[in-house]
Amino acid sequence: MLDLRREGDVYILTMQAGENRFNRPFLEALNAALDAIERSSGPAALVTTGTEKFYSNGLDLDWLSAAGQHEGGGFIDDVMRLLSRVLAFPLPTVAAINGHAFAAGGMLALAHDFRVMRADRGFFCLPEVDIQLPLQPGMTALIKSRLSPATARDAILTGARFGGGAAAQRGIVDDAVAVEDVLPCAVARAASLAGKDRAIYGTLKRGLYADVLTALTGGAA
Repeated sequence: MLDLRREGDVYILTMQAGENRFNRPFLEALNAALDAIERSSGPAALVTTGTEKFYSNGLDLDWLSAAGQHEGGGFIDDVMRLLSRVLAFPLPTVAAINGHAFAAGGMLALAHDFRVMRADRGFFCLPEVDIQLPLQPGMTALIKSRLSPATARDAILTGARFGGGAAAQRGIVDDAVAVEDVLPCAVARAASLAGKDRAIYGTLKRGLYADVLTALTGGAA
């Protein structure tokens, strides 16, 4: 489901569960990997990526309507807590977006400090308007904290799909590069920040995103 390896000072967390949709086992695996990284010491940074054509396609709606139906809003609360955890993670974080980042998968990418996306294939998309699902207040707060007002409007209200080049132009991602350069570029960016003090890095992030963190941990509607 996940692979965690270290390259110098950079932890590379590869999501490898097909479309990398969020269900209970996937969420538990992500949190366990973050636990392991937080238990480490010394200079470190985190890069997350996917495999094949998916970074993450968001919530596993099939699971939620079957095995996960008894979890209801509690599972959505846990997803928002994960987004909050990544947003405030006390290490530099970079999303290496190798392919599609849809819905909660796009929000996971937005929760990172920086984003690198492949330029040739794959889309960033918030499709809730088309799949008729509301955004929780914490999700909206996260999106608004990362995107310009016009881009947030277009992403949320039109469900537009942004390829790598357009995503870079609109400020959704920091870099759009060739597919073979996505992970190396993300690792290089992460490595350049790995020496930052963990305590102050986490403190500064919690201050920078205080309102978003409060919204994310406020519970699902």
